[in-house]
Amino acid sequence: MDCTGFPLRAERGGAAKGMAIVIDLRAAGYSYGGSAGALSGIDLSLPAGSFHFLTGPSGAGKTTLLKLCYGELKPSEGQVALFGKDSRMLSRDGLALVRQRIGVVHQDCRFLDHLTLAENLALPLLVAGRDPARETESLSQLMSWVGLSHRATAYPPALSGGERQRAALARAVIMDPDVIIADEPTGNVDWEMSQRLLTLLGELNRLGKTVLLATHDLALIRAAKPLVQARVLRLADGRVQAAGTEL
Repeated sequence: MDCTGFPLRAERGGAAKGMAIVIDLRAAGYSYGGSAGALSGIDLSLPAGSFHFLTGPSGAGKTTLLKLCYGELKPSEGQVALFGKDSRMLSRDGLALVRQRIGVVHQDCRFLDHLTLAENLALPLLVAGRDPARETESLSQLMSWVGLSHRATAYPPALSGGERQRAALARAVIMDPDVIIADEPTGNVDWEMSQRLLTLLGELNRLGKTVLLATHDLALIRAAKPLVQARVLRLADGRVQAAGTEL
């Protein structure tokens, strides 16, 4: 067990041990058929073990860019490579395998309301063909790591906003992914909970996980300085206009 209290693999190491690119966009773009959410000419590389903040005004296309980075959308121009594989060329099964290496924290924290928290967290294991009953200890440790052991039998409608966000993070890492992508994970929680979520993401990054976090909260980005070595990407007018800014 690692220092977080959850048995994630730490042997892969971070960017300091190797600069393999896990997600790579080359002149990538996406259009919904109009100007809203359209992206064009995006060049972005995420090295293994790196931490990136993605910021920009509302409607700039941050969620669209994240979807390109985890394969939910395929580029309408340019190329997106996920672990060296062109996302446009991946079959449905191939994409599913790649997606097992990417944990996603959605902005709206999607859960199945008729299942308990523990059952919701176990869903990715079931989808991958693994038996959650054989991983009870890991599930228990995971809920402890996010501070939700006491809510294991609660149903999603009974969870607070902060509990839902921590549960979403726990579900995103249950498969021990290489990459964590979080879309405004602190958008609906108070400052104390925002810092707690940031600390959890920092712990994952120190274990070698690549983290891409979209946020409009500049105070949160400043608060990350003592926790992680991160870069800030700014998305505006459909392009990454300023990238590589060190915190």
